[in-house]
Amino acid sequence: MTMHRRRFLQNAGLSLPGLAALTSLSACKVSATDANTSASSEGERVIVVGAGISGLAAARHLAEQGKDVVVLEARNRIGGRIWTSEKWAGVPLDLGASWIHGIDGNPIAALAAKAKARTVVTNPDSSTDYLADGSEVDAARAKAIEGWQSKMEDALASYQEGADKDATVRSVVEHALDWSSLSDDDKTLISFGLNDYEHEYAGSVGQMSALHFDSGADIKGKDVLFTGGYRQISDLLARGLSIRTGHVVEHIDWDSSGVTVGTNKGTFHAGQVVVTLPLGVLQSGAVTFGSSLPASKRIAIDKLGMGVLNKCYLRFPKVFWPGTDWMTYVPDVDKYGQWEQWINISRPTGQPVLLGFNAADFGRTIEGWSDTQIVNSAMGTLRTIFGSGIPGPVGYQITRWASDPYAQGSYSFNKINSTPAMRDHLAASVDDRVHFAGEATHRNSYQTVHGAYLSGIRAAKEIAD
Repeated sequence: MTMHRRRFLQNAGLSLPGLAALTSLSACKVSATDANTSASSEGERVIVVGAGISGLAAARHLAEQGKDVVVLEARNRIGGRIWTSEKWAGVPLDLGASWIHGIDGNPIAALAAKAKARTVVTNPDSSTDYLADGSEVDAARAKAIEGWQSKMEDALASYQEGADKDATVRSVVEHALDWSSLSDDDKTLISFGLNDYEHEYAGSVGQMSALHFDSGADIKGKDVLFTGGYRQISDLLARGLSIRTGHVVEHIDWDSSGVTVGTNKGTFHAGQVVVTLPLGVLQSGAVTFGSSLPASKRIAIDKLGMGVLNKCYLRFPKVFWPGTDWMTYVPDVDKYGQWEQWINISRPTGQPVLLGFNAADFGRTIEGWSDTQIVNSAMGTLRTIFGSGIPGPVGYQITRWASDPYAQGSYSFNKINSTPAMRDHLAASVDDRVHFAGEATHRNSYQTVHGAYLSGIRAAKEIAD
């Protein structure tokens, strides 16, 4: 079966400002020192809030333009939602962003080449698929699944062409397919297709905008994974920058004379600030703004959605699964969204590792479970497929992105009654003092690493160019 696969990177023909300068920069200056409140160069100083990909891109560009830049990062590491775990020696695993989906003209692919980062191609059509009882999907059942997928796509396309008001993806699909009249078997297959949208966009189909859920753009080319981890990109961008980790920003204020940024380790002053906080953090109110943000920006923060895509890596003593890149599982309708997508990590890592994904509502639900409960749930699915005799895992690594106070979700999605224009409102600067960047601020490439990167360049150019 051909399924959607997460498109972290989706636009083509993009330039890469300042890339050549990266080769000669010294190591990143990461520190946890307290605030330097000296006023000697405050008018020229720019504070960047967040050392994720957008913050690093902004800081990199500003530094190249001669600006005095200080990056404030709440975590004790850089990268934000790029997070390469080194917990298993010699087996780097990406707990956040993993792929470059489409490498033709992709700025992240260009950065990867500059970093000499090795990648391996993954094929979205290389998949082994299983039904709820563990049997392999045969040709007839695959045809039925693809038939329902086609009907869902047609229903949503028709709604986008003719609707005068928004609705959720789930409501449009269920109405078009006359959900109440369907058999449980058909509901199971349709639910599998609905959950595929959730893995693609991270939002619940019960909240996702039917009009705008797919408003992003695609990129051509192969999908690749980093064998050494995505951190190679953030490390490259961070070289030579002044980054203060462990600095939790609590308050941002500004007036005609400049900006003030309050943190848990003191107060910083500057001429301008670039705010790269994830949408979920903005929605939480964890960072307050001393002056009122424009109504259009407040509405955008409120109405756009923050989705969840969590990962569970399982390491085994040996490989017992097929050699395809992907495995999919079609659970019964009463187990909607549970462990439907898996990827074979043994090829990029050289180790017997499987990665299971859970998105949207179920992905959020299991964040409240213990690690043992999550692993047992995953193993229940694997034993259904491969039998009770398979070995147990010798290690695991689990993400909980919605519970992470400095992310509060994985990436943004278009929620019902939100519009693509709201991303422009989120991106707009305020009083030429407060600038905004991050994946949620990119109208065409939200949810993507390259969208976040380009938003950082855009915010930096508002200041320096």
